[in-house]
Order: sequence, then C-alpha cells, then structure tokens
Amino acid sequence: MADNPTPDNPTTDDSLAEGAMMDDETFAESMDDLFGDYDDDSSEEEASPSDDRFMYYMDEGNNAAWDQNWPMAIDAFTHAVQEQPDNPDGHINLGLALLSNGQLPQALKVYKRAHQLAPDDPLPLERSADVLERMGQLREAAQQYVKVSEVYLGLRDLDKAIANWERATQLTPGLVSVHARLAQAYERIGDKKRAMREYLTLAFNFQRLSDTDKAIRAVERALRLDRNNSQALNTLRALRSGSEVILPDEITQRQAPQIINDTGNLSDLTLDFEDEEDISHANPLGPLGEALDEALKMLADYVVESGLSGFVGPALQAMERQRQGENPQAIEAYEEALSEGLDHPALQMNLGGLYTLMDDAKNALHHLGEAVATSRLKAGALHGMGKAHYSLGNHQQAARYLIESLRTVDTALAVGTAEVKDLTNVYDSLNNTLKGRSTEALSIVNERLLSLLTGTDWKQRVVDTRRHLDETLRDEGTEGMVDILVAKGGHRLAEAVSTIDRYIRQGLYTLAIDEAQATIEKSPFYLPVHVRMAEVMMKEGRIRQAINKYNTVARAYLVREEHDRAASILGMVLEMAPLDVDVRMNLIELLESQGRSNEALDQYIALAETYQQLGDFDRANQTYVASERLARRIEAPVERLVQIKQYIADISQMRLNTRQAQRVYEEILEIQPQNEKALRSIIDIYYAQGNNVEAVKRLDILLSVYARQRKIKEITTLLEGLVRSNGQDTALRARLASIYRRVGQNQKAIEQLDALGELQLDAGLTRDAAKTIRQIIGLKPDRIEDYKRLLSQLNG
Repeated sequence: MADNPTPDNPTTDDSLAEGAMMDDETFAESMDDLFGDYDDDSSEEEASPSDDRFMYYMDEGNNAAWDQNWPMAIDAFTHAVQEQPDNPDGHINLGLALLSNGQLPQALKVYKRAHQLAPDDPLPLERSADVLERMGQLREAAQQYVKVSEVYLGLRDLDKAIANWERATQLTPGLVSVHARLAQAYERIGDKKRAMREYLTLAFNFQRLSDTDKAIRAVERALRLDRNNSQALNTLRALRSGSEVILPDEITQRQAPQIINDTGNLSDLTLDFEDEEDISHANPLGPLGEALDEALKMLADYVVESGLSGFVGPALQAMERQRQGENPQAIEAYEEALSEGLDHPALQMNLGGLYTLMDDAKNALHHLGEAVATSRLKAGALHGMGKAHYSLGNHQQAARYLIESLRTVDTALAVGTAEVKDLTNVYDSLNNTLKGRSTEALSIVNERLLSLLTGTDWKQRVVDTRRHLDETLRDEGTEGMVDILVAKGGHRLAEAVSTIDRYIRQGLYTLAIDEAQATIEKSPFYLPVHVRMAEVMMKEGRIRQAINKYNTVARAYLVREEHDRAASILGMVLEMAPLDVDVRMNLIELLESQGRSNEALDQYIALAETYQQLGDFDRANQTYVASERLARRIEAPVERLVQIKQYIADISQMRLNTRQAQRVYEEILEIQPQNEKALRSIIDIYYAQGNNVEAVKRLDILLSVYARQRKIKEITTLLEGLVRSNGQDTALRARLASIYRRVGQNQKAIEQLDALGELQLDAGLTRDAAKTIRQIIGLKPDRIEDYKRLLSQLNG
C-alpha cells in the first residue's frame, strides 16, 4: 500500500464522503493490528484452519465420494484433516475414501487416529476392524470387534454389541469371554435358543481347555433356560462321564479347532451355578432354606472334628431334630449346645432360621446377625432378617434386608464382572428409590419380595424379575421399578411385559397388542403396559391414537403426583408430534408447577417456534416475549436471553416491522456489543434506511470481530455482498480493495479502486481520487501510464 498523507476532509455536504468513516489506509492499518503479519502472496487457505475451509473440503470430498472418484475424495478429505487435525469427522471420511480406494494400511492408520480423537464413537473402531479383516489379520480384527461391542454397551445399544460379538466369534472361534458375553446378552433379551447355543459353545471350549468344572457350570446355566433340553442334558452327561462334547451342526459349520483361553478379562468367568437338580427343584424356603441346608453340612463337619467336646451330644441331637422338622426341640438342643461352648456361624444360622420359622423375630434377628458375615450363609441370613423385620412391622428395614438377599443370590449367578456391575446398579437404584416410601407401599413391596423368594422355581423368578427391573430402570426410571413391585400380581405382570417386549422386537405387533389388552383386563392401572400399547400404535403408523394413549398415561401420572414421569411422557409425545400446541402448553404448566424453570424456558421457546411454523406470528411473538420475561426472572445466561431476542427480531423482520427489529438488535448489541448476527442484520437495516454513516460504524465493528478470528473469507464475502447492493458507497469500495490487496488478489483490488476513484471524481473529491490512483499505480496495473497521466492531470 502506498505511503500517502491523510487527505483533507472535504467541506462539501456529500453523503459519500461522510460514509467513509475510516479511509482506506487507516482501515488497512487496523487490519494489520488485528491480523498481524500477513504475506501479500499468501493464499486464504494458508492463514489458519477455519470451520468454513473445513466444511468446504468436506463437501468437496463427499461430492467426489458420491461419484466414486476416490483419489479426488482422498485429496479433499486430506485437506480437511490438515485444516482441523483434531476433528474426528475428517479422519473418518478420509479413512473411508482410503478403504474404498484399496489403500488399507493408510486407512487403518487414519481410523486409529479417529478413535483417539473420539474414543466414545464406535464408528472408527468398527471401520478399523473391517480393514483388519480385509487385510487378513483375523485375530486382530476379532479383538477390535470386541472393543466395538464395549463402546456400544456404553451407549446401551445391545443389538449392535451383539452383532459385533457375533462377528468376532465368526472370525476367531473359541473366544471364551465373548461367548460368555453373548450368552448373557441373549439371555437378557429373551432369546433362549441363541443363549443356549452360546452356553453349550462355552462348555465345548472349556472342555478343550481341560476345565471340566466350568464346562459343567456353563451347561447348568443353559439348563436354567430349558431344563428339559435334550442336547444340554446329553452334554452334561458327557462331561460328567468324561466323554467328548460335540457341538451342534450350526456351530460346527463355523467353528475352527483353535480354542482361545481369554477368560482373564472376565475375572475367570464367575460361572458359579447350582447343579441340575438344584435348578429344577430349589429349596422352596428360598435362600433361607438353602442356608439352613448349608449350615447343617458345615456344622456336621465341625462337630465331627471336635472329638469329645461337651457340645457334641446336644449338637448332634439338634441337627437330627432339625432334619426331622421338629423345630421346637431342635431349638432347645441348639441352645444347650451353645451354652456348652459351641460358637459357630452355622449354629447361629440354624438357630436364627428356626426362630424365623417359629415367628420368634427378636431371637431370630439376634442369631442371624451373627451368621450374615459368612459368605456361604449370607443370602439366607439376610432373607431371614428381612422376614423377621417384616413380622415386626419394620418395613423399611425389611425391604433393605430382602433386597440385599436378592442381590447376594443374583450376583452369585452372574457371568463376569460386567454383569455384577449391572446388577449392583439395579439393586442400588431400587434401594434408593424405596427410601422414605409410605408404610403401606413398603408393606406391599415386602410381600412381593417374600413371595418372590419362595417356591421351587424362586431362582428362575429372581433372574426374570431382576431382568425386568433392569429394563424398566433404563426405560422408565426408578418409579417404574416400584410399579412392578407394588402392582397386584407383579410377577405375572413382569412376565407379561417381557412377552410384549419380545413380540415388539420380533415385529409381531398384533400379538403384542393382544397380550397387552389381556394384561390390562387383569391390571387396568398398570401404566407400563399402556405405554407399550402406545409404542405399538406408533410402529403401526397410528400416530393420533398413540398420542392419545400417551396423553392418557401422562394424565394418570399427574393424578398420582408422579410429575417427573408425566413430564417424561409428554416429552415423548412432543418428539412424535412437535406441533401439538396443547401438549406443549400442558408440559410448560407442569414444569412451572415443579419449579423446573430452565426446562420450562426451553419449552416456551419451542412453543413459540411451533406457532411460527404454523404461521401464527402474533402468538409466536407473544410467546417469545413471555419467554424473555421468564429468562430475566430466573436470570438465565446472557446467551439464552440474546437467543430469545434474536427470535423476536427475526419475526419482526418477517412481518416487515423494521423499526421493532432495529430496536431489538440494538438491545442485543447493548448486551453483546460484538454479536455477529445482530451486527450483520442492523448493517442491512441502516443501509436500507439510507443511513450509511451508522451502517459503516457497525460494519467496522463486525470487520474487527472477523479480523480477530482471522476470518478472511467472511470479511471478503461480506464486503462483496454489500458492494453489490450499495455500489455507490466509497467506504465499502475502499475496504474491499484493501482486503483484496491483503490476500494478493491485486487485479480485483485494482477493479475496486478504479470504481472508487470514479465515484470520488463524480463527487468532486479530487484529492481523494488522486490518492486512490496512487494506490492503483502502486499495484502496477496493465495500463499504468494511463493512470500516471490521470494523476498528473489531477495534481495539476
């Protein structure tokens, strides 16, 4: 830029001169301060990575990929990665282009980097597993698929986790830990056939690893699913007799002989199941009965080893009386053995358990408290303490002990530490949600738990109920779990809901509706079934019926004063029917009544947007104004208030109420003086009003905002657009020419300076025109002699 003195201000009342708030040289100097050193011959893309450059290259790459022009796509995505090296999207797209172009090692490297940038996104891992598989590195690919499954588990997408586990076992058969997880997953979703297949595969693999005990336990777990399954029974007999286990044809066809012992990651696979007979005929007294049986064995061993101690006689007598079911006499003999010095956890368990069966709660609690510390007796001791507290009317304590008994039983049946962790979450949530409940509600819950822990099939019912509690916790929250336990015939409801869910997963919607209607006839107020009916209606395309059903459920929750769940249901309705004004207003009223003002504010804004989409701009404006009042009252963040004002200004402009829009934009700029959108809008308003002086003032503020962010492209685009619509403004021409010079586009700069000089000459601004021509000459134009002659004439 030529080093010229500052021109004199003209004395004419020319609006063009007044509009030039900052001459070209001063504007360029301000850009120098903001941009720092900038080489004239550097291109825009060498300045600094920007979102626009990144998106440009991403669009170019996607267009090339659409045309299957992979070399061009690779080039574009490579530039995108260079623009934003820490953005995983560029790496993911580049990886796909490299993969499609057959450059597998390069694709693998890019996907690994993408995974580092986005460890919670399963896509880079899944793609890298695909690359490894294509490269023939099957073991590594299988391990990668397992990692993908873990990510999907974290996202609670069990179906995709299962798909990746399946792929891993297909590539590398014999991954013991993966088969265990697959078995657990299939069991959780109710797919007994596939769960059975995986447990039998586990048994086969464990036998090949010479671990017959775990092989037997795996088969026993399978028998819990179907105790009469001939293949499982034959496998169990083969294992116990030392014969070789044979896999079914569907597994044999895809199995390789290599068996991989990778059980270390599962804490040696906690496959501690009961034997076949126990599964089929568990002690009908539940954990308490099993603990009493175990205590008899433990005490007998101890007494036999005690020789001639004084307590041996009464202890043997007590155990015999207990086996005969003569409980009062057994208690008397145990008390005598205790007084003779026999102090053993098994004795305490037997005494406590017998006192429980005799309804002597106080004595039962005293002795069971001594037995609960022994792991082999813990579940039964907790069960007995829960029963004792229940008989005493201590329902809060009873619930706590019964839930802990359930937890102890269930975790003993868990496959691996991952399942133990899930179980802990379920039972912790159940414990927490029961705190502070009414005595009546706790009494009903305790009755359900006690019923659950009795009968010959109590172990299977514990697993089924917990699985349903787990699903309900994920889908409906803690209150849903309480519904299951409080509802009349809760165990039947759990089975019915499981059946409905299975039908929905299989796409058997008619059967799902039939099962739901049959369940509602028996328990018309069990709301989770109504929710599932609405879900089926949605899947069948009966949108309005589904919305009506959801609304009915929400009103029922409101009547029960379960406001959180009502709000959740209304939110689900709005996801399906976002333009339903009545539902939105009901949700706002509910949220405000609960004091959830921030959520109410979100819904106010959404309601205003709904009115706007429906073309009701008056109500939209009124609702935005109401939301602004609420935002000020709750002292919402400045960004939120500015967002609302922006909506109000937008509506004003749509209604051609420019003055109101201008006022709102000015209010925004008082709060955020450098708000880009407000500055851009008000610049257009001032130019439309012919107020070029104010327009340029705001323009210079916006340009400095862009300059600090090194947004050269935005500056250029903005000025070009303004020049097209306001071609007579010398200030705009001067600024655009300065920017062109900075980015090395000298020819464009000359064109703008040429036009600027003509405007100045037409306005009689001779000295300004001479300065402009000197700048053109400094850029060495093609007709430089003509410009020199013109400058000489002006100087003369």
